[in-house]
Amino acid sequence: MSPLFPALAARSRRPALRFGDRTLTHAELADAAGSLARRLTGERRVAVWATPTLGTAVGVVAALLAGVPVVPVNPRSGEKELAHIVADSAPSLVIAEPGVALPPALAALERVDATADVTGTGTGDAGEAGSGDGTGAFPEPPPEAPALIVYTSGTTGPPKGAVLPRRALTATLDALEDAWQWTADDILVHALPLFHVHGLILGILGPLRRGGSVTHLGRFDTAGVARELSSGATMLFGVPTMYHRIAETLADDPALAEALAGARLLVSGSAPLPVHDHRRIAAATGRRVVERYGMTETLMNTSVRADGEPRAGTVGVPLRGVELRLVDEAGAAIEAYDGESVGEIQVRGPNLFTEYLNRPEATEAAFTDGWFRTGDMAIRDPDGSVRIVGRKATDLIKSGGYKIGAGEIENVLLEHPGVREAAVTGEPDPDLGERIVAWIVPARPEAPPTEKELADHVAGQLSAHKRPRTVRYLDALPRNDMGKIMKRSLHG
Repeated sequence: MSPLFPALAARSRRPALRFGDRTLTHAELADAAGSLARRLTGERRVAVWATPTLGTAVGVVAALLAGVPVVPVNPRSGEKELAHIVADSAPSLVIAEPGVALPPALAALERVDATADVTGTGTGDAGEAGSGDGTGAFPEPPPEAPALIVYTSGTTGPPKGAVLPRRALTATLDALEDAWQWTADDILVHALPLFHVHGLILGILGPLRRGGSVTHLGRFDTAGVARELSSGATMLFGVPTMYHRIAETLADDPALAEALAGARLLVSGSAPLPVHDHRRIAAATGRRVVERYGMTETLMNTSVRADGEPRAGTVGVPLRGVELRLVDEAGAAIEAYDGESVGEIQVRGPNLFTEYLNRPEATEAAFTDGWFRTGDMAIRDPDGSVRIVGRKATDLIKSGGYKIGAGEIENVLLEHPGVREAAVTGEPDPDLGERIVAWIVPARPEAPPTEKELADHVAGQLSAHKRPRTVRYLDALPRNDMGKIMKRSLHG
C-alpha cells in the first residue's frame, strides 16, 4: 500500500515543519519520527500531550508510522475530563515535548519525549532526496486500522472517543487536495491547537501528506500572520475568532491587508464565520475567505472550492466521495434545493469514523441506515451549496409554527453597527412554543441598541417571525478553545 506520508518515504529535503526557530525537512522528520516509531512499535495505544510544539507533531507522526493509535490530549483539559479520557482510552504511555510538565493523570504513565533525537536544522536543499532508513522499515497498516482517537467536546455528557481509521485521514486530505488545489508548493501558516481535527489533521498531517510545509505560530497574532504570508506562506487556516481579530485590525494595518491579499487561500472552519467579517476582509484585501464544514466523527464533509465562487454564509458543496442529504423530523430526505427548507445534515462516505470507543450503544444511535446523523441543521441553495443554520439541539428554534435557524438571525444582528457579538437561542414561551432570545455584546456598552431597534433590524432583513422577542446584554459571550459560543452556558 502507498504510505500515508509519501514525502517522508521519499526523504524529500523540502521543509516540512517549522515551530519558532526549529525546522525539520521531510527527510529529517522521517529520521526523528522513525527513531521514535521504533520505540512505539507494538504498543496498543499512546497518548500525546498535544501542546502547540514540534514534539507533538513528531510524536503523532511517529505513532502513525508505527501503526499505533494516537490519543491527542488537550493540555487545557480539566482534571475530571482528563481522568475520564485516560481511563477510557487506556494508553500504555504518553508522548510529550521534552521539558513540558504533565498533570497527575498522565504523569503516572510511562513518558517518552518526542524530540530527543531531533538534530536536524532544516537546511537541506528543497526537492533534493536524502539518504537513510527513514520510514522504510514500517509497513503501511490496512485502511481500516485506527489512526487517531479524538475525544468530542462532551457537551451532553462525558467526552466520547471517536475512532478515526487511516482511510478517513487519506480520504479527507485527498479530497481537500482536489477542492483546494493543494500541492507540495503550498506553505501553510496556522496557530490552531493540535488536539483536534482542524489543527492536527488538516493543519499538520495535511501539509505532510501533500509534501508541502507548515509553519505553526505557537499562538495566534495578526503580526505573525502578516509576517509569514509576506515571507512566502500561501495558505492560512483559522477559526472565526481569529478572522474576526483580523477584520478588526485591517483598517489600521496595511501590511496585514497586503499580506492577506497575496495569499492563495484563506480557510475558516470549526464554526460559522459571520457574514460581516467575510465582507470586511474581502473589502480590505480583495480575498474571500473559504469556509468548510466538518466534525470530529466525519472529518471534512463540504467546502467551498478554490476554483469556485466563494459566497459568505455557505460552506460549499460535498467533497469528493462524500454523500450528504438533509432529512426532516420524520427522517424523510428533503429533495428541494430551495434555500428555505431546513433539515438535519446526514452524511456517509470514507471520511467517517468507525465507532465511539467503548460505546457501542452510542455508535449505533449515531447512524441511521448507514448515514451518520450530524445534529447540524442546514438548507441547500439551488446550486447545491450547504448553508448551516445551527445545531439541532441548540440552534433550531420552533416559534409560532415556524422552524427557525439561529445562525441566520445572528448574521443579521452582527450587521448592526451597535453589535459587536451576538448569539441567538430559544426559550420556552406559552404562546409561541419558543421565543427567540438575542444575547448581545454591544459595540458601545454605554449606549447599546434597544430591543426594539434590534427586532426591527432583523424583521427588516429577514421576516417578522424571526425577530428576537427578548434581548439580553453581556460583556462577552462564553466560548470554548475553538472560539465556538457555548450556548448552554448562556441559560445556566
